[in-house]
Amino acid sequence: MATKVPPSGHVSLEGVHSTVEVPHHQAGFWEQWRAFVGPAILVSVGYMDPGNWGTDLQAGAQFKYGLLWVVGLASLMAIFMQVISARLGVVTGKDLAQCCRDWYPSWTRWPNWMMSEFAIAACDLAEVLGSAVALNLLFHIPLLWAVIITGLDVLLLLALQQFGIRTIEAVVLLLIATIGVCYFIEIFVLPQTHPGFLEMGRALVSPHFRESGMLYVAIGIIGATVMPHNLYLHSALVQSRQLQKDEQSVRRAIQFNSIDSIVALTIAFFVNAAILVLAATVFFGKESVTVAGGHLVNFTAESDWIRVAYLTLAPLLGTAAASTLFAVALLASGQSSTITGTLAGQVVMEGFMHWRIQPWVRRLITRTLAILPAVFVIGLRGDGSVTDLLTLSQVVLALQLPFAMFPLLQFTSSGRRMGRWKNGWFLLISGWTSAIVITAMDIYGLPDSLTAAWRVITGG
Repeated sequence: MATKVPPSGHVSLEGVHSTVEVPHHQAGFWEQWRAFVGPAILVSVGYMDPGNWGTDLQAGAQFKYGLLWVVGLASLMAIFMQVISARLGVVTGKDLAQCCRDWYPSWTRWPNWMMSEFAIAACDLAEVLGSAVALNLLFHIPLLWAVIITGLDVLLLLALQQFGIRTIEAVVLLLIATIGVCYFIEIFVLPQTHPGFLEMGRALVSPHFRESGMLYVAIGIIGATVMPHNLYLHSALVQSRQLQKDEQSVRRAIQFNSIDSIVALTIAFFVNAAILVLAATVFFGKESVTVAGGHLVNFTAESDWIRVAYLTLAPLLGTAAASTLFAVALLASGQSSTITGTLAGQVVMEGFMHWRIQPWVRRLITRTLAILPAVFVIGLRGDGSVTDLLTLSQVVLALQLPFAMFPLLQFTSSGRRMGRWKNGWFLLISGWTSAIVITAMDIYGLPDSLTAAWRVITGG
């Protein structure tokens, strides 16, 4: 049951607000780093979730390195936006949702909140599909039943919370790091998966949409990378530190949260780029791959890439081990993103509406909203629609982005709201340019997005 949060003294994520002590601003670099590191790691997990994997795999398999520049550009824009989001939370002591409630007309609360919830449900759809594919690979459960079983993750979430979010995220990041190391070895060591670095370099610096379908997948990559709910969440998570309001302490908090964001999201970029590059190396231009035992795996341009993605690890680990490792990492990243999605849901609900409900109820509602379209489309079209659904969910996120980006930039560019800590010329130019580029791509690609959405739903 929802309860009304008293307006006075309302803080973001009350259970973790100001729970982490920070040393004096004159303390050594590493002592301060240990205190501030964390929020961007939690946020960056969403940048390596099944939605990212699905869009990166589809981009590499269909267009080789043609969309590698989009992964780089999206990661750069994500860094700008998350740095600005953290800055808002540190300086104002409010998260983005609270700022929108307090500084915009009251009639905007409902539409802003509902759009935020829609974005969170779209993101959760990716976690549903990723977890379902993982269960299918691990236990050979039919995909439709695997989707339904993911609804039980609310029980898993309650069981895992006793260990603390930090512990869960550490395990997940270890798994993702393992995948990252495997990809590194395949790209730089194994001859059969050695990519063309010169061609990759050219792709990074030569943006284009020459082939049909590229713009739609590019919008999906941006939606999977610059995620609207993460802008709300990051501005709340930085307040888990016991922040002081004197000039030196604010400067230090901004500095270390910026470093935290840059490091975490740079790592996420390399993981996503590696997924795209290996998908291009293993799948692009091929009709089949021979795996251990002489078994032939056939695929076409319409293949469900997320379900054969483990083959990108097969040259290093062998098919069985690759399948298991990929499935476990996919399941872990989906569950991890589920936790951050639940936190983001709390932030937007409490921030916009001043409602507070139990996290497990919040989780159950969001997961139900995500499962329904997955069950409908998979039940209608069969198992071969997972990648399509994944990409569509990320396109929905991209279309929601302007509604989070423009308020964030407006507030942080305001001397009245931020005082001397408003965005400097570099963040001002970088942030507004990013927002305008993403919005322009959304508008330009809207007809393709609507057409693709209809195709996903109807199977046409």
